[in-house]
Amino acid sequence: MEPRGELMPSTPTDLHRRAWLGNTAAGLAGSLSRNARAGSCAQGGRGKPTTFQIACMTLPYSQFPLQRALTGIKSAGYHYVAWGTTHAEDARRDEPVIAADAPTDRAKELGVRCRDMGLEPLLMFSGIYPEDPKGLEVLGKRIRQAAAGGVPQVLTFGHTRGGNRKLWVERFKQLGPLARDHGVTLVVKQHGGETGTGVACAEIVREVNDPGIKVNYDAGNVMDYLDVDPIPDLRSCAGEVHSFCIKDHRNAPRDEDCGPGLGEIDHYKLLGLVAFTGRTIPLCCENIFAPLLPRPRTADGVDAMARRAREFLEIVTQGLQAEVKSS
Repeated sequence: MEPRGELMPSTPTDLHRRAWLGNTAAGLAGSLSRNARAGSCAQGGRGKPTTFQIACMTLPYSQFPLQRALTGIKSAGYHYVAWGTTHAEDARRDEPVIAADAPTDRAKELGVRCRDMGLEPLLMFSGIYPEDPKGLEVLGKRIRQAAAGGVPQVLTFGHTRGGNRKLWVERFKQLGPLARDHGVTLVVKQHGGETGTGVACAEIVREVNDPGIKVNYDAGNVMDYLDVDPIPDLRSCAGEVHSFCIKDHRNAPRDEDCGPGLGEIDHYKLLGLVAFTGRTIPLCCENIFAPLLPRPRTADGVDAMARRAREFLEIVTQGLQAEVKSS
């Protein structure tokens, strides 16, 4: 299940969502198999080690003010942060980190604020589906906001009931040059439906064929929404992946998302597929919480879970590259 703040308007109920997605999983699995056989991602010999940037999203702190989220992320040992999506500010429970219609100066100010605290912003949520009637307009505004704030990536994803691939391609072809002109990459991640796998997102990105449009990989979503193994899925699209939304997932003893290393996804296998790309790849922690247990009620409790997620990812990424770096 998605953390509070990620789901966009008009999301179907979990019951209806899973019934609909169950009808699409078989077709997506077939597409995944074909792409895997095609060998469309980097495999075989090692290249230059990837520079992993481990960030925490402000999203896990959504029940607290944004400033408390930033201070908590810094105190948990992070050097990088991702913005999204809303926070409880005074009497307002869902105040956007940056509203879609906010002036670019708002993003610039927040970027300065983060850097003054020693946090480099890497990614921001767009808050809109590509197929939304206002998708083109809002994504254009988000790209300009990101550029003003010095944020290199803007994240979008499709509706759980499926997207409009033709419209996505059309709009991404318009947004790609704008993103490049502003030094920003628009990244699209998996969110159920027709774009529920990395393979499906990569096919769209390849059709768009613009360096300004790339894939963000969310292994937890792939496993949650479609019950698809994310390892072969990522293997088939790793060449297009330029960032990760980090969350884990468990099917047992209860079906739920959780923090990295607390679910059923093998992060050594997952991140090993992109450990030697030569690229800089942000790993943005979206869910940091423990399965079965209630989420912390205090900000200090969230800090502790954020720290655990960072330490786990550092152990994994350092371990994957240790042999090369020591030789």
